[in-house]
Amino acid sequence: MAESDRVGLVQVYTGDGKGKTTAAVGLAVRAAGARLRVLFLQFVKGGERSSELAMLERIGVAVKRPARESTGLLAGGATDEDRRAGKEALALAEEAIGSGAYDVVVLDEACVAAAQGLVDEKRLLAAIAARPVHVEVVLTGRGASDAIIEAADLVTEMRSHKHPFERGVPARKGIEF
Repeated sequence: MAESDRVGLVQVYTGDGKGKTTAAVGLAVRAAGARLRVLFLQFVKGGERSSELAMLERIGVAVKRPARESTGLLAGGATDEDRRAGKEALALAEEAIGSGAYDVVVLDEACVAAAQGLVDEKRLLAAIAARPVHVEVVLTGRGASDAIIEAADLVTEMRSHKHPFERGVPARKGIEF
């Protein structure tokens, strides 16, 4: 199928369960395997890089991470660094989506960034609505708003039934990050 024949959709992976970013990584791998141009843009994930990012880069996926430090959201509130990273990530998203340079743009944790006021959700939705017809956009993160869900063509909600964190098992390198 020629690029001009491909229609990009909007996908959302949300909910309180594990697997939202992992699902987006899987889609990015599949797209790269089909020789599509892919950007994986992380909105609030700073600090130590999660293990999948090196592999994504190795297979030709562009990875951008404006956040330099771990998010304060996990400790109870957004920090100035979170707000700075959110603004930078939104600007990168607008450019990447609007340029048409990528076939797939993954906006990892964009739903959280919007829900926490780290990005202007109206600007985010405007960028998605104005995308070139071939650009697929994937948003991940807890708390997808009604507006984001309405803008999507596909919405998957991950639900947690049981998680080892509840038993005190910490995040494990190569499994959770």
